[in-house]
Amino acid sequence: MNIPTSVKRFLPDGFISGILLMILLAKLLPGIGSEGSLIELRVIIKGGIALLFFFYGLKLSPEKLKNDLSNWKLHLIIQGITFLVFPALLLLFYPLFKGTEQEILWLAVFFLAALPSTVSSSVVMVSIAGGNLPSAIFNASISGVMGILLTPAWMGLFLDQQTEAIAFGEVVRDLVIQILIPVALGLFMHRFWGAWANRHKSRISLFDKSVILAIVYRSFSDSFLNGIFSSIPMHSLLLLSACVIALFFLVFEGTKMLIGLLRFNREDRITVLFCASKKSLVHGSVMVGVLFAGSTLGSLFLVPVMIYHAFQLFYISIVARRYSREVQPVTTRG
Repeated sequence: MNIPTSVKRFLPDGFISGILLMILLAKLLPGIGSEGSLIELRVIIKGGIALLFFFYGLKLSPEKLKNDLSNWKLHLIIQGITFLVFPALLLLFYPLFKGTEQEILWLAVFFLAALPSTVSSSVVMVSIAGGNLPSAIFNASISGVMGILLTPAWMGLFLDQQTEAIAFGEVVRDLVIQILIPVALGLFMHRFWGAWANRHKSRISLFDKSVILAIVYRSFSDSFLNGIFSSIPMHSLLLLSACVIALFFLVFEGTKMLIGLLRFNREDRITVLFCASKKSLVHGSVMVGVLFAGSTLGSLFLVPVMIYHAFQLFYISIVARRYSREVQPVTTRG
């Protein structure tokens, strides 16, 4: 049955729907593929993460990345906001939460702040708005690669302070094995298999999303089994949502002011604004699967990422359409 376009606009994205279904499945049927099962979900996820980043490296073109390096000011602003401004804003509020029961919620939002920019939605929104598409592709791609190192580095400052101790040395080892080596191997094999990867983007994307859904299920399944959500009051969840949305607007409006002062052209302004304000649910899910593989905290750290991801898609899609309408008079004067 065909769903009218007017109705589709109010339906959640297919990927978001899949995540919600995994959370529901984890609530109703927790423990599928648990340790000791015939097929352990933990093992499948580890292999899936490695393949996911191999394909990610395979799709990256080293030549295109090199060619776009000349626009260094734009790149510096985007990556600086993504990996420095976001975490710095959260660090300002750390003294208020340190040593309190809410410190773990602060750390969950800090995890969001330390994540790289999203890839696909940044590029799509920049394209709709008429921004600098090559620079958007470069920054979205390089942000993901930098996040492999910088996100765990930021989190390493606080993880060992939590009650559930996490061996950071083991985390680094897992990052190297599951992420860095596959990405490097993918980049090396790009010249041989890159064209094949680009031809099968949709299938690879489906595989990527399947891995993420498995991570989401396992994270929430462990949390439901261990009763982690029963310790989060509703008012704390509402406060968390308000903080996440406030963080988005603080960065979005601050970035808008900054690019106005730097006098970027219209295309570069759009690219900076859209790429620098985004955070990646995909990378967040993968990082949770690696950083918290031995902890029941994984699903808690996904909550602010999911709230932010859903809101950024909703709001920036509105802004992108507005920008696309602004350029129409210019194109018709030709």
